[in-house]
Amino acid sequence: MKKIKILLIACVALSLQGMAQTKTSSEGKVGETVNKVGNKTAKVAVKTTSGIIDKKYEGKAGPDGETVYINKKSKYYYVDAKGKKIFITKAELKNKE
Repeated sequence: MKKIKILLIACVALSLQGMAQTKTSSEGKVGETVNKVGNKTAKVAVKTTSGIIDKKYEGKAGPDGETVYINKKSKYYYVDAKGKKIFITKAELKNKE
């Protein structure tokens, strides 16, 4: 009887774990708004931490005029619209206008 209970508990736990990992997609106007807010929040958070932790490269800009940061490993990057750090080479930098 103990073995059956243990197996039953294990089966229930695995099935609940499988259900918890299903991903639902955000659709429609609400989904678009949620995605926009999430992207903007991520962008602001990454730019804030980059401004505090890393140095801004004065006089240079990214491919589309973005602010360029230099991390502690001397790598150049800018933050895209989704809040992701995009690393670039020194040759890809443009003069700031």
